[in-house]
Order: sequence, then C-alpha cells, then structure tokens
Amino acid sequence: MALPEIVSQDKWQVARDALLAKEKDLTRAADAVAAERRRLPMVRYDGKYEFDGPQGRVTLLDLFEGRRQLIVYHFMLDPGQKAGCPGCSMIVDNIGHLAHLHARDTTLYVVAPATLPEIERYKERMGWTVPWVSAADSDFTADCGIDGGFGISVFLRKGDEVFRTYFTTGRGGDQLVGTLRYLDLTPLGRQEAWEESGRGTDGPGHWWKRHDEY
Repeated sequence: MALPEIVSQDKWQVARDALLAKEKDLTRAADAVAAERRRLPMVRYDGKYEFDGPQGRVTLLDLFEGRRQLIVYHFMLDPGQKAGCPGCSMIVDNIGHLAHLHARDTTLYVVAPATLPEIERYKERMGWTVPWVSAADSDFTADCGIDGGFGISVFLRKGDEVFRTYFTTGRGGDQLVGTLRYLDLTPLGRQEAWEESGRGTDGPGHWWKRHDEY
C-alpha cells in the first residue's frame, strides 16, 4: 500500500495551503448547489397518509409535530424481515441529537414498510430512540417512488397543506453519514476501490455492517 510522502513541515504547509484553496472552492460550490436545492419547485402531497406509531395512528401532517419542515428517511425494512438494511442502519446510527433540527423548525422521522412490532424489535436491538413509524398499511412509500430501496424525502408544511420539495437516494445518502465525513479526512479514506489504487477493494458502502456485527 502506497502511503503519503514524508516531507518537511514547510513543504507540508505549501501542499496543505494548495489543498485548502480547492476545499474552499468545493465549499462554495456546495453552497451554490444547496441554494439551488432550496429553489426547487414543490409537489402537493396528501397530508392524510396514515402510519402506525407508538402512540397509535398518525398522519403525514402529524409527523411535522407542528413544525414547518419534515425530513423522512425511507428505511429498508420490509414485513417479515428480522433486521434492517446495513446501509440504512449506518445512516440511522449517524443521526445526531434532534434538538438541533427542531431549533430550525424541522422534524425528522424514519419510515419503513415493516409492521410497528418489527420496527420496535429492531430499534431495541440497535439501541435507537429516533422517531419511527410504520407505513405497512399505507401507499406512502410507493407514492414517494421507493421500490424496495431507500431514500430521503423532504416536505414543507403551509398550514394544513403538505408539499414535497426534495428527494435523493443512492450515494445522495452519503451526505447524512458523519462517519464518512470523518474518514474522508484521513489518509486511508474510506478504503474503497474507487478512491486510491491499492488502498481498498470494497465498492461504495459494501463494507458497512450493522454496528453489532463488526
């Protein structure tokens, strides 16, 4: 495995400053994309979609908990499955304290097609407290374009009207994984084959496991 070159502090600083300029360009580009994302048009959604939650039946409108914005993570856990998708589990592991989202008038929920008892059993195994509801008796998952996979949907509430403003899937989910952000700071990175020759053989996310299986 080829490791970084060993240099003097002065030479390292020159290389670091050159990279910093590129990092700042990347930050500005990401800010521009985020601004364009905020300007996306939106689609009206039925706020009466129903889910099973720990407190009983709730609607999509209820999931906002009175806030203006709602982020939904569509989790891959189907009826009859005992364990959820390892990749989805990595993403939920990386959800931070929700008070910070709430402070910006935003609620987050995880939604899965599995039944509520199946969800609760898996949550207990993983030690999660993130809000989660079952879409087992709802067309919500299919209507969001989720066909056996995962995704992130964002909704905006205007009074009792609900609008979908954003959706992503695939590597779009990387932006929710703080673990990857930390690894991207290191010389070995994610140790996936696409990054650097000779430093890994895994495909993107292929090494992810449920945290109790490493």
